[in-house]
Amino acid sequence: MNFKDIFHYVSYLQYPLMLVAIFFAIKPYLEGIENFQENPDIIFQNTNSLLIFMGLAISFSSLQDTTKTQNKLSKKIWENPKKGKIFIAFISSIILLLLIFGLIGYFASETSFLKEISIGIIVFGLGMFGFLKAAIEMFENHRIDKKLKSINLNEKTKIETLDKNKVNY
Repeated sequence: MNFKDIFHYVSYLQYPLMLVAIFFAIKPYLEGIENFQENPDIIFQNTNSLLIFMGLAISFSSLQDTTKTQNKLSKKIWENPKKGKIFIAFISSIILLLLIFGLIGYFASETSFLKEISIGIIVFGLGMFGFLKAAIEMFENHRIDKKLKSINLNEKTKIETLDKNKVNY
């Protein structure tokens, strides 16, 4: 077992972390409306935890093996150079917006619950950086135009080798 396989197996920790994030998303609804009226900050506290655990889960997902695609949809995106570039630009813009909103919220807000949510947004944005790195690697590994270039280069090399090996009679 090599390091790539170890990291791939560690990446499966993303699923329990996502379940914890989902728990924090539904926790205010499970506790009931009565508790919400007594403690309106409960939604903000759980939103912060949701963002932090989702950021952690996404960062663990970046440890997966990028030489493999998980489904047909991702294969269609990463094989097409245009779609892959659009998706990478989309992820990059989301990261930029998350970090800008998180930093503005952290430095501009005077209330503690907004600062906490801003920290959650920043952690979520930082988790997306790992996802962006994995997306770029998947794009480089699965692009059909690069695969075709390497196939054509290999065929050209084979033809040149055959030409050199020809014997003139």
